[in-house]
Amino acid sequence: MWFKKLIYLILILLIPLSSLAQEKGTGPKEKTFQSQRKLNKQLRKEAREQRRKERAERKAIKAYHKRLQTKKVRKRMKSSKHTATLHNENRREPFYKRLFKKKKKT
Repeated sequence: MWFKKLIYLILILLIPLSSLAQEKGTGPKEKTFQSQRKLNKQLRKEAREQRRKERAERKAIKAYHKRLQTKKVRKRMKSSKHTATLHNENRREPFYKRLFKKKKKT
């Protein structure tokens, strides 16, 4: 008789333990090293593609602006760009250009 009571008592004690155990699929999943690496690679690829698109867009805008100009203006733009490059590199114009340049009246 006491043996049956002991078995019932053990069964009653074990039932709540099994019902409180968490199931495996619940809660947030842990990120594995490989999945994190794959995600980072995807983000880098998207950023690279975005930069490529922006660069192409800026180039197209510049080409469109250039196409709107007349031939004389394009020539003047080219020489201005060359002069600006020389100034940025702290270089003087070649001596033959300085020699034959029109003198400014002061």
